[in-house]
Amino acid sequence: MSAPTLPTFSPRGLALLRDPLLNKGTGFTEQERDALGLRGFLPAGVMSMQAQAERILVNLRSLSNDLEKYVALNALHDRNEALFFRVVCDNIDEIQPLIYTPTVGLACQKYGLIFQRPRGLFISANDRGRIAEILSNWPYRAKLIVVTDGERILGLGDLGANGMGIPVGKLSLYSACAGIHPEECLPVMLDVGTNNEELLNDPYYIGLRQKRLGGDAYDSFVDEFMTAARAAFPGVLIQFEDFANHAAFKLLHKYRDDACVFNDDIQGTAAVALAGLFSALRITGGKLADQTVLFLGAGEAATGIADLVVSAMMAEGLSEAEALRRNWLTDSRGLVIKGRENLHGHKLRYAHDQAPIADFLTAIKTLKPTAIVGVAAVGGAFTPEVLQAMAELNERPIIFALSNPTSKAECSAEAAYRYTQGRALFACGSPYDPVKLDGTTFVPRQGNNSYIFPGVGLGAIASGARLVTDEMFMAAAHTLANCVTGADLEQGSLYPALPRIREVSAHIGAAVAGVAYQNGLATGPAPNDLLGFVESKMYDARY
Repeated sequence: MSAPTLPTFSPRGLALLRDPLLNKGTGFTEQERDALGLRGFLPAGVMSMQAQAERILVNLRSLSNDLEKYVALNALHDRNEALFFRVVCDNIDEIQPLIYTPTVGLACQKYGLIFQRPRGLFISANDRGRIAEILSNWPYRAKLIVVTDGERILGLGDLGANGMGIPVGKLSLYSACAGIHPEECLPVMLDVGTNNEELLNDPYYIGLRQKRLGGDAYDSFVDEFMTAARAAFPGVLIQFEDFANHAAFKLLHKYRDDACVFNDDIQGTAAVALAGLFSALRITGGKLADQTVLFLGAGEAATGIADLVVSAMMAEGLSEAEALRRNWLTDSRGLVIKGRENLHGHKLRYAHDQAPIADFLTAIKTLKPTAIVGVAAVGGAFTPEVLQAMAELNERPIIFALSNPTSKAECSAEAAYRYTQGRALFACGSPYDPVKLDGTTFVPRQGNNSYIFPGVGLGAIASGARLVTDEMFMAAAHTLANCVTGADLEQGSLYPALPRIREVSAHIGAAVAGVAYQNGLATGPAPNDLLGFVESKMYDARY
């Protein structure tokens, strides 16, 4: 599905040039300029889309830092959507780190300073009782909403309304990586205030200057939004993004059984991590059911991954109790164990009988894990001693440093390989360049949720799924792992090359849609060619 031709109700003249969904800039043909009242508003030269894209890249590469590049790409997004997505799709390795992690973290921290033009909807706590009216202001038929309240942005904490950069970035990846039409995408910021004093005192902060709404008032505010969104956009898929742990689990459990929702931090992260484990085991030859996984972190990412790993281990024949015992969590107070005071609900499932262990290195030496997964946003937590201990215990230690942005990474790719003598099976949350060690070149790849959530969304939307289920994420994990080639594995890459992302998303979309049709969750009968059907739904950014 290519970019739409101009509709019969298209604006003309300057109004057309100011509509990013319809604007082609100097790409309008001579005939279009006559027909659409554009004469005089554009210089005489007609440029091809390729020439326009090359000009964008020349300018982009001349900028001195990544934040400037983020601002420039955002400006392009605001004036010409098709050209923006053409540049992203054709240069995904270069552009994705600029529009999403790691640059988006810095952009959110500076959002008030770099803010130019609103994108999506800002709904504040002051708008209670009027959310349906606000949603009616949105001019398009949204099929996909990414919503945040900004309380836990990446590993950076409470950024309030500045967190809008995350839904905007996520939806850019939905369009670029899985072909969800940008007209169908709606980023939403639920601005309930912030507890970040630095932001409350920042003269450029764009959000509500008050402490966060909490308790019943918060719950009723989110519920009003959910009710209004589903009424305004029937069948809409809603992705919860970067909510704090206490809200993330509650919202997912509250809505997942009667609305088409998922939480990417819990479920998307789980699927991409499980896919990485499957890929690593293709190298070691082991079974998932034989692994012991130790998590640095015990929040939504850690428990989401652990829950999916447990399900996959059970699929290989373990009982639930046996599978749970092979997954361990650590938090700021040490190993999560039975009998420890003040354990939150999501941790209780992984509170095993074990003597207290205060530090991560001792936990490794005691539990002897085959894999460690870092999702606590504690930069440098995988110390040389931790990495060396894993190498002493395992011929091919599995080391996933998944926290982002880069400043929060548990270790660098270079450290992971160096301190394990090149034996680590490594995945990262932020991009790293290839590492040369003792004559061997390793190519680490990101365990980035962008391998999972775009395809999940594509499959759910294409099939008209009424719910998004754990079975869909399990199917997505298996599909992603199957997309990794032997050549990828030989160079230490546990994920496919990023330029293949649209192909990967199409396969994941077909797998997810297949689950929806099999389980009676889809709209209409299943097509004969599921992959072809999904691919036919994908937006291709061309004039």
